[in-house]
Amino acid sequence: MSTPEADAGRLSEAAGEALAAAERALAGEATAAIPDEAVQRLLTAGTRLFARKVEQEGRTFLPLTGRDAATATDVAVLVTEMLRAVNLNLFDLSMWADRPRDGD
Repeated sequence: MSTPEADAGRLSEAAGEALAAAERALAGEATAAIPDEAVQRLLTAGTRLFARKVEQEGRTFLPLTGRDAATATDVAVLVTEMLRAVNLNLFDLSMWADRPRDGD
């Protein structure tokens, strides 16, 4: 049976490997070789982990590996499709965006 610490270590290592593989695919224009399901699994895990950490730990952190890790277009494309996937609209999103953060 694995421990939460061991799972966290494996997840951190797998995330690093996934990011490196994705960067190689992007650099080589080879994204068509990556199954849609792999991208869906990565996005689902990352989305749920980020939201849970923000809610349970009462803090926020940069959701990307750096401010230049994705373009505004990358983010707009993803956010638009994520909103559609869960049947939210921009009005719904604006209500969430206007809520105060801890420490504000």
